Amino acid sequence: MDNTDKILHIQHYLFDFDGTLVDSMPYWAASMVRVLDNHKVSHGDDIVRIITPLGLNGTANYFRTIGLELSVQEILDEMYSYLTPLYCDRILAKDGVKECLEEMRKQGFHLHVLTASPHQWLDPCLKRNDLWELFDNVWSCDDFNTGNTDPEIYVRAAGRIGVPVSDVVFLDDNINADRTAKQAGMYVVGVFDETSRDDEDAIRELADGYVRDFHELQGFLSE
Repeated sequence: MDNTDKILHIQHYLFDFDGTLVDSMPYWAASMVRVLDNHKVSHGDDIVRIITPLGLNGTANYFRTIGLELSVQEILDEMYSYLTPLYCDRILAKDGVKECLEEMRKQGFHLHVLTASPHQWLDPCLKRNDLWELFDNVWSCDDFNTGNTDPEIYVRAAGRIGVPVSDVVFLDDNINADRTAKQAGMYVVGVFDETSRDDEDAIRELADGYVRDFHELQGFLSE
């Protein structure tokens, strides 16, 4: 960690969900691409990186701009049909997450979630993985009526917690969300995920710290 001394005194940690707490990105990415492929809409290799921070409505609108001739609601319905059973029944927490969060709670840290995923996926997945009770707040971007590429969402999240934005550490695997949280004034810790492997060096450069997994995060916080 580059800013260990600064981060260690902060008591509030705001976690992304997909690719950070749970190993959902392969399912999520495959389902999003499936929507485009089903309708024979061409897309670049960077499509997942583009849409990850947009949220579902943002992604649906983006798909329309690249040639998907469906209404936003029709696109959302198709996304939900693929992903809802996966979040409810299959997607698991990433290695070491539960143990790390339990230890953080014991140490007095306050834990929160902010994600582009809707509560329909977020809540049952956290509960099935025995993570729900570990968080003070669990937010979807829908609760703020904006996406996590808007710096204001991080300021507003800190406001709901009741602390200045600089008193929150944000953890995410996505470079766009990490960059935006940093712009908003939060300390940022990048988290490795296979789907963002190509951005690892760039995330390390912009973030205040970087962890390959939650075992590493737990060790850092125990120092």
